[in-house]
Amino acid sequence: MADLALDDGTARRAARAAARAEGFAAWRLSAPAVLLLAMLILAPTLAVVGFSLSDYELGYDGIRFIGLDNYAELLGDRTFLISLKNTAIYTAIVTPASVLLGLGVALLIEAETRGRALFRTVYFLPVASLLVAMATVWQYLLHPSIGPVNEMLRLFGIPGPNWLGDSKTVLLSLALIGVWQSVGFNMVLFLAGLTAIPRELYAAAEIDGAAGAWERFRLVTWPMLGPTTLFVITISVVNAVKVFETVGTLTQGGPNKASEVLLWTIYQEGFVYLRVGYASAMTVVFLAVLVVLMLLQYRVLDRRVHYA
Repeated sequence: MADLALDDGTARRAARAAARAEGFAAWRLSAPAVLLLAMLILAPTLAVVGFSLSDYELGYDGIRFIGLDNYAELLGDRTFLISLKNTAIYTAIVTPASVLLGLGVALLIEAETRGRALFRTVYFLPVASLLVAMATVWQYLLHPSIGPVNEMLRLFGIPGPNWLGDSKTVLLSLALIGVWQSVGFNMVLFLAGLTAIPRELYAAAEIDGAAGAWERFRLVTWPMLGPTTLFVITISVVNAVKVFETVGTLTQGGPNKASEVLLWTIYQEGFVYLRVGYASAMTVVFLAVLVVLMLLQYRVLDRRVHYA
């Protein structure tokens, strides 16, 4: 019995030693990734939170802790509130439009047997193109006097507006550019999701009476695209909230702050007015908005997603 107990204890110690060795090996393998995560994400985030509680200004000596004063100032900052509203409107236009158009284009390309590679390339070009350069093209297209868009409207007797110079149309114009930019990327994601759907499901649905294209889409394609759709919506929201290049290139937040968005306001405060502490407070609010949006999406949409 003593020998049996001794063997049992030795086996347990060996198992614990093996588990410790395995855990140590796992930490060694994951250490580079954890270190990079801490250096590139966690440390800058903590630094931004720290700066947001101070009055630090770039180029000035000294830094003073002021608590939540920057956040209190944000509540009465008209420019910040306007940028928050404009970002929300921009996101509300770009996200559903780019998701639906991306899905529609993906379905059309998937149904076409010839020229798939050509169509994929054509629709993906806006994603691969340099947005700052393409913004110059859009500036010409939407020019109030020589732009092709207004020239086409004049053919039908419609006076074209000053798309980027009128406070009533500038945000809509930027949103249309954002949709144009996002559709190709969403299309590629949806094409990947469509390719992963087993063809046997369509055959089974047809046997069960779903002969029409709409019935097959409603009963097979849409439920099976649930995970892809959730991912596409998430990415589209993040990209829409992060809009910056088109605003910086085309409008600089004008006219009359009609196209002022969050990232442009943060850039102005931090790198033009050099108020790093105040810009950091805006950045913390920006990150909080992103986190809340992600949580809402996953709590609401994840319950309706069918995972194969």
